[in-house]
Amino acid sequence: MITVSEAFSILQNNIPTPQEEICSLREARKKILSQSIFSPINMPPFRQSAMDGYVVCLHESLTYQIIGEIKAGDAESFVLQPGQAVKIFTGAPVPDTAQAMIPIERVAVQQSELLLQSKPRIGDNIRPIGEQIKKGELALQKGTQLDAAAIGFLAALGITRVPLYKKPSVGIVVTGNELLAPGLPLTYGKVYESNGVMLEAALLDAFYQEVTLYSVKDDFESTKSTLQTAISQHEVVLVSGGISVGDYDFVAQALQKLQVITLFHKVNQKPGKPLFAGKVNEKMIFALPGNPAACLTCFYVYVLPTLQRISGQLTQYEAINSLPLGHCFSVNNSRSQFLKAKVTNGKVTILSHQASSMLNTFSTANALVYVGEGDYELKENELVTVYWLKN
Repeated sequence: MITVSEAFSILQNNIPTPQEEICSLREARKKILSQSIFSPINMPPFRQSAMDGYVVCLHESLTYQIIGEIKAGDAESFVLQPGQAVKIFTGAPVPDTAQAMIPIERVAVQQSELLLQSKPRIGDNIRPIGEQIKKGELALQKGTQLDAAAIGFLAALGITRVPLYKKPSVGIVVTGNELLAPGLPLTYGKVYESNGVMLEAALLDAFYQEVTLYSVKDDFESTKSTLQTAISQHEVVLVSGGISVGDYDFVAQALQKLQVITLFHKVNQKPGKPLFAGKVNEKMIFALPGNPAACLTCFYVYVLPTLQRISGQLTQYEAINSLPLGHCFSVNNSRSQFLKAKVTNGKVTILSHQASSMLNTFSTANALVYVGEGDYELKENELVTVYWLKN
C-alpha cells in the first residue's frame, strides 16, 4: 500500500502524451490550445469611432459644417476639409482626414451646423488601426484554456478553427449484481445504481463530453469482455466497484488478463483505500471503490487531474489551497483522510456523515479537506489543505 503523495507521483510520471486536433470554435470551449495563435489581421482593421457623435477636421472655430453621415458597416468615406464634420456611429470607419470624434451629448446641432462646447484634442474617441492587436502579434499563448471571451476574441480576428489538445473519451464500467437502475421497483437485497450516473455528471461538469456507460454482472468472463470493449473504445476507463478482494470482485483479475500494467493498487487513505490505477497502450484505467463517496473522492483527487493533464492542462495533483478551519477537529486515523467540507466566508467546516457510503453531505460540500494520518487536534483557525470541488 502506497501513500497519497506516492500515488500522485506515479500518476504524474505516467501521463499519456496529449493528442492534438483541429476544432471549430463551437467545439473549442474549455479545451487547451496546443499551439500559439497569431493575429491574421489588425484589430480594429480601420480607424474606428468609439461611440456615436461627430468626427471633425479641426479649425480655429467651434462651429463646423455637417456634410454627411457614416453608419457602422458603411464603405463610403469622406474627404473632410478644415471646418467640416460628419455624423458617425459607434464602430463606423473614421475617414483619414478626420482628426477627432466628439460624443453626441457634447454638441449642439442647428440644421447643418455643428456647435462644439470646447476644442477637441487630436485622436479623441478614435480607435486607431491595430489598437487591440496588430497583424502578426501573439493573440493567445499555447496552453490557454478557451473560455467564452477567448473564443469571442478569436472569432473577432476571423479565426474559425484552432489547434487544441484533444479531450480523452471516457468509458465508465459499473459492476455489481446488487445494482438496479433508478425507477425500477426496489426489491430486497438490491440498491439503486448511482456511481455511473454520478461519474458521468462529474465528467460533463468538467466538460468531458465523450462518455459511455457500461454495466456488467459479477462474473469473470462478463467483466473481462466488457472491460476489453471499453478499453478498445476509450482513452480512459473508469471502473466502479469490483476492485476489492471479495469472492465476487473480478476486476483486478480481468485487468491482469487484459495485460493492463498496474501502476498502483491500494492507497493509504480514507475513503478510497482500494483505488487501482493502471495503463495499457497509452490508455489509463482507474478502478474506483464501489462505495459512492469513496468513488467520487477518488474521482476528484486522482482521475480529474489526470484527465486534465491528458488534455494539455498543467494541473497539479497536490492541493495548493490552505484555508482556516472554522472549528476544532480531532484526527484519529491510521490513514490519511479526505473529508467532505463546506467553505463559507473563507472558513472551512468539516461536515458530518463522512462514511464512504454516504453522499448526502457530499452533495452540499464544495471542498475536500486533506488531513494526514495520526492522532492529533486541529484547532479553530488552523490552516488546512483544501481541494476545491465547485466554483
